[in-house]
Amino acid sequence: MPALISLEEAAALIKDGMSVMFGGFMGCGTPHDLIDILAESGVKDLTLICNDASMPGGPMKEDHYGVAKLVHNHQVKRFIATHVGLNPEVAKQSMEDQTLEVILVPQGSLAEMIRAGGAGLGGVLTPTGVGTIVEESPLCLGKQTIHGKDYLLMDALRADVAVIAGSVVDPKGNVWYRGATSNFNPLMATAADTVIVEAEEMVYLGYIRPEDVRTQSIFVDYVVRGGKKRGSV
Repeated sequence: MPALISLEEAAALIKDGMSVMFGGFMGCGTPHDLIDILAESGVKDLTLICNDASMPGGPMKEDHYGVAKLVHNHQVKRFIATHVGLNPEVAKQSMEDQTLEVILVPQGSLAEMIRAGGAGLGGVLTPTGVGTIVEESPLCLGKQTIHGKDYLLMDALRADVAVIAGSVVDPKGNVWYRGATSNFNPLMATAADTVIVEAEEMVYLGYIRPEDVRTQSIFVDYVVRGGKKRGSV
């Protein structure tokens, strides 16, 4: 059974230099409360693996939304994502200051690379990116021709820690996601050494029907109570 811990205890599990996956899609399905604590913690030199870099501003009138807070605080040294165009801070730090390494990956490829990491596979063969700058990515392990068609071999991705956001979580750590909040969360839960779930709502065991469980308790190490920003998860 996963341990129920405080947000501060969860943040303390993330150390300088670690690789961290954050669930979410432009703030939807993102563990906002734990990110807020991390932004105040001073942890640094993180490698973030996310769908995107979020953006300035947010529904709670924040200056920066979601993982954008960590970027703004210069807590990130390497960012693996599919889209960073709505966060000008990423461009500034990567292109002007040259303090942030950004590795862009096609969105479908990123999902499959995380899935491969969770399944113990060595990588993913995909035609996406053939003949483009994706071939030059440090995450591209080479090109192969199979049955006359070219494919890129993209590296599998794992992280030291995955922080995901669950809409409903039971005491065992089983997770249900509301609508599109699932996005990258179920995949990331399988592909990290330590998995922390920020629960919008905690319920009794048996509340979530077995067929509705999207992330099974076996993948979850810690649960924290979140949900202050219910409009975004």
